[in-house]
Amino acid sequence: MTDKVQQQVVDLLRQKKMRITTARVAVLSVLMQAGCPLSQQQIADRLGPEAPDKTTIYRTLMSLVKTNLVHKAFVQQRQWLFEPAHHCTATQCHPHFTCVRCRRTECLIGVEAPLVKLPDGLTMHRQQIRIEGLCALCQKR
Repeated sequence: MTDKVQQQVVDLLRQKKMRITTARVAVLSVLMQAGCPLSQQQIADRLGPEAPDKTTIYRTLMSLVKTNLVHKAFVQQRQWLFEPAHHCTATQCHPHFTCVRCRRTECLIGVEAPLVKLPDGLTMHRQQIRIEGLCALCQKR
């Protein structure tokens, strides 16, 4: 983890008036550097042998979700994938593309999708868009 990323993470935690803990700094740093949504296990794998236990990672993720520093992007293969919430608004997250062959997911930052208009009687909390198809690498295979 770079000093710059670590300082950004500490600043974000302070802005939300959260305690600065080793686990919070580590988990949020991994997510900020990932460039794509990650599962709890993928976060642990990227942290390596120094990773906190699964329970600590889970509780850390939930505290970061509660303060809107991180959000649950979507479920893939019965696992939530998490990512920093800085590219999202209260009602809409940036779209994601998931390759149906290699299962890799990309954030589509800068790609905009209009908010859907719901019928009367329905209230939107949040719109999430996930596009499935073949990534450039899998199309070449």
